[in-house]
Amino acid sequence: MKPFWQSILQWFDSSVGSEEALSKSNSRNIDWIRSIPFLSLHLLCLAVIFVGWSWIAVGVAVALYFLRMFAITAFYHRYFCHRAFKTSRFGQFLFAVAGCAAVQKGPLWWSAHHRHHHRHSDQETDVHSPHTSGMFWSHMGWILSKENFPTNLKAVPDLAKFPELRFLDRFDLIVPFLLGISVFGLGSYLEWTAPHLGTSGPQMLVWGFIISTVFLFHGTCTINSLTHTFGTKRYKTSDESRNSFILALITLGEGWHNNHHYFPASARQGFFWWEIDVSYYLLYLLSKTGLVWELRPVPETARQGGRI
Repeated sequence: MKPFWQSILQWFDSSVGSEEALSKSNSRNIDWIRSIPFLSLHLLCLAVIFVGWSWIAVGVAVALYFLRMFAITAFYHRYFCHRAFKTSRFGQFLFAVAGCAAVQKGPLWWSAHHRHHHRHSDQETDVHSPHTSGMFWSHMGWILSKENFPTNLKAVPDLAKFPELRFLDRFDLIVPFLLGISVFGLGSYLEWTAPHLGTSGPQMLVWGFIISTVFLFHGTCTINSLTHTFGTKRYKTSDESRNSFILALITLGEGWHNNHHYFPASARQGFFWWEIDVSYYLLYLLSKTGLVWELRPVPETARQGGRI
């Protein structure tokens, strides 16, 4: 299969050409054709010039930002990557669907890369370390690399045994596509039933899906780039992970990155009461419903030990 058509097919089926890509070692080989949807999403933000804005559209954008950020931080990160709490198989599937809505690929892909990051944090083989690859590459360049598109199933054997997760991971654009249609439909419905709100299908699509998704992506990626460069170090770790109050607010708790690298198994990344960790608060509330349980705490010996 010619590389051009292979890249096109990978828009819809991430498994195409995966074995060939995984066998290569040059992690700086960008596939520009495969990256067109990602780059187009950024360019489409300019459509706001034509669709305008309304309070309802901006409100939906903000709501979907925070809901999907929670899905990434609590489900993709703390559950799928670190198993920081437990849930049922049905709950696991719901979490995977919610994470897919963030347009950051599938749960197995996300987990495989993140687990690799923890094993090799800020070392030469860490594909998104600002100390080995530069700020731009650590923030977003690595995601455009041919070798980083496929999912390394060997890195996530505990997740790869579930066919429903592998399906979502392989066809990771299904959920975002359905979300985009739903947002457009909501705008169209409001334009028909409540014209005084000043919104429409295209406007809601641009704000509620496109702009919200782009902000969500860059908010998430600040953890790769900025929290390994700026902030404070409380604990002695083998990498340059740091804590940032501002990034903790933006990412609902992920900014306490030095805490996390010191003790990654905990469902809570804000180790102390003054370290705001919204994702943990929401997980705690979910635990009261029975959807999740056994949230792993931070042992007092870990909280007080290992300080610089």
